[in-house]
Amino acid sequence: MASSVVRGVAAGAAGVAASAPSRTQQVEHRQMPCTLSTPFRGAALKTKSLAVNRKASQKARSIVAAAEGFRSPGLMSEQGYPGLSGAASPITSISNIETPYSALMGDIRADGQGPPPGMVERFQGVISQLFQHRIIRCGGAVDDDMANIIVAQLLYLDAADPGKDIIMYVNSPGGSVTAGMAIFDTMRHIRCDVSTVCVGLAASMGAFLLSGGTKGKRYALPNARIMIHQPLGGAQGQQTDVEIQANEILHHKANLNGYLAYHTGQPLEKIVSDTDRDFFMSSKEAMEYGLIDGVISNPLKALTPTPTPTPTPTPA
Repeated sequence: MASSVVRGVAAGAAGVAASAPSRTQQVEHRQMPCTLSTPFRGAALKTKSLAVNRKASQKARSIVAAAEGFRSPGLMSEQGYPGLSGAASPITSISNIETPYSALMGDIRADGQGPPPGMVERFQGVISQLFQHRIIRCGGAVDDDMANIIVAQLLYLDAADPGKDIIMYVNSPGGSVTAGMAIFDTMRHIRCDVSTVCVGLAASMGAFLLSGGTKGKRYALPNARIMIHQPLGGAQGQQTDVEIQANEILHHKANLNGYLAYHTGQPLEKIVSDTDRDFFMSSKEAMEYGLIDGVISNPLKALTPTPTPTPTPTPA
């Protein structure tokens, strides 16, 4: 009896050993990679390719959004980013190239420095809208940065439509003579008439640019102030260097006085005498002096050309 029990236990153990996989087989089974059979391998590769293409497409859309932000900052989507559809504005603001609002480039500003971002964006939006109506601004001190922007705006508007006037609002205390002459020469170079309007103050080079507008289209608001004077400069160093700088200032003085005499119709001797010191004028006095052609209270209405009435034919 005992021997039969032992034989049964041994047979059961042998059966279990035969049915269970070896340790080597278990290790090989755990290390076997999870792969798909041949009919599904193409689908897996296609799925991976679609995922890569989708990621590239999203990146491309971001790049397009950034490009739209540079080209037309006013074209915005509901999320506040530049739109991806629709025609871009025919005229964009040159000043927006500096700090464009796009999906990839934010407003670069040190912490606590400068106006709030929202105020900057709203201001740039207003300037862009005015630029689309062929209105540019000469505001603040006349320097090289301002001159480069205004020159670019004048050239662009002239290329866009040489038959329409450009309106330039002047509110400037003056500044660099060479920068102002760059703006003045461009005003004379382009084919468009440039109508100048003084708001606030036009002094020194600002008054010169005001008088440099197209004759018959130079205006000022009722409470604006205009001031002319001789160029201001200084020199230091050796006697020869001081003499060179003094001759350069005399050249600018003679050049500006000659243009002022031509713009105003005043004798050159009177211009030289009046610009020897600061010479302030009101809008009415500047009109009588010849610096401007009229004093207006509604610039946009006054600058809008009135249609020529069609003559009615007389009955035969």
